[in-house]
Amino acid sequence: MHSTVTPDRLTGRSWAVLLVLCGAIFLEGIDVSMMGVALPSIRAELGLSTSELQWVVSAYVLSYGGFVLLGGRAADLFGRRRMFVTWLIVFLVFSGLGGFATEGWVLILARFVTGVAAAFMTPAGLSIITTSYPEGPQRNKALLVYAGTAAAGFSLGMVAGGLLTAIDWRWVFFAPVVMSALILAGALTLLPREAAPDARDRGAGLADVDLGGAISLTAAMLLLVATVVRAPDVPVTQTVGTAIAGLVLLAAFVAIERRVSAPLIRLGILRSGSLVRANLGAFLLVGSFAGFQFIGVLYLQELRSWTELQTGLALMVIGIDSILAPTLTPWLVKRFGNSRVVFGGFAFAAAGYALFLPLSTDWSYPAMLPSLILLGLAFSLAYGPLTIAATDGISEQEQGLASGVLTTSFQFGSASGLAVVAAVLAARDELTVDGFRSALLVPLGAAALGLLVSWPGRHRSVSE
Repeated sequence: MHSTVTPDRLTGRSWAVLLVLCGAIFLEGIDVSMMGVALPSIRAELGLSTSELQWVVSAYVLSYGGFVLLGGRAADLFGRRRMFVTWLIVFLVFSGLGGFATEGWVLILARFVTGVAAAFMTPAGLSIITTSYPEGPQRNKALLVYAGTAAAGFSLGMVAGGLLTAIDWRWVFFAPVVMSALILAGALTLLPREAAPDARDRGAGLADVDLGGAISLTAAMLLLVATVVRAPDVPVTQTVGTAIAGLVLLAAFVAIERRVSAPLIRLGILRSGSLVRANLGAFLLVGSFAGFQFIGVLYLQELRSWTELQTGLALMVIGIDSILAPTLTPWLVKRFGNSRVVFGGFAFAAAGYALFLPLSTDWSYPAMLPSLILLGLAFSLAYGPLTIAATDGISEQEQGLASGVLTTSFQFGSASGLAVVAAVLAARDELTVDGFRSALLVPLGAAALGLLVSWPGRHRSVSE
């Protein structure tokens, strides 16, 4: 694709390829957020507790976050198109299986495997972008459109989730099947083919797969999230025990990465200050919003008795990022630089969460609206620039790795935000206004930490 694009503009075919890849990240974003709106209906039919309910989302994001580094490595070793298409098919199949679940454990298992599929599909798609468009204005434009599409999927999924759940919550699983089929047709037609590795290359590639690293990282994250979620319901000794086990597995992961010939994470890549800051920012941005969405949906549907459709329409305004991210954000990044734009995004997020604190049992929608608008602005400003900062200056051979590290941060942040919020809510005997206010302090605190991480005076990002 390098030979078919000009320094400043993308050709029609370049846009077509980008459209397919954006379709996949839109699918990933809408899949997660649709699930959030459907949770109360799923709980009612399958009889899940608040702690169990968060696993419908956490099973997906933890398997996604745990295997995405392996997915990024696999894309570099076995071919980006090959990994993208193969795991898109797996995503399609297990999303459909989730729609037929009649037991909570079947649904959670389907979500876990769907997350594994996303873990291989998404970094392959992102690394196709970062290796097909030259670094600079072209790649920045492609990444901002890609990130804006992801953010749009995440926010607009709440509306789609409300509409589909109003029919039947199972359509939240079946709709991604239809979307996956359309994206698959486009991928098979438009994505450039790669040379197939010979037998020797395949054997070398398999030897380079760090499965032990992926398993230890995923298991560590599962244990740490379970520690937080179950803390209100189990003895302190059990909480301490699972926390220690999780930390031991994290230490094992680091030891494995230092020893294997082809680690999931070349630890030296973490010496990049912009990459580390971008990943901390990604963790805090998505973690705070995932926690807020969980709070907001339960508040509106279970405390206020709003319908799924009313909830989806109420949250629709957050989708303003789908318009601003690809239009306003590129201009702001060019004018002010990544770090200042990210800082502005976290400032809007903190203000949005703070303004939601006065919620009550008879709070009007106009009183909620400023928070929702600010959160849409926050996502439009922070998500894309964080993506640029996380991959800027990284060699082409490690673009898949950098993409995987970023996605791990997004997913582990989402699971962590959900876990802490669910633990705060589960500590109460029932859902109350005071309980929701206490839980809101979690995303507010995460946004405040994001302000510290992205403080413009502390550093200058690579793109500046």
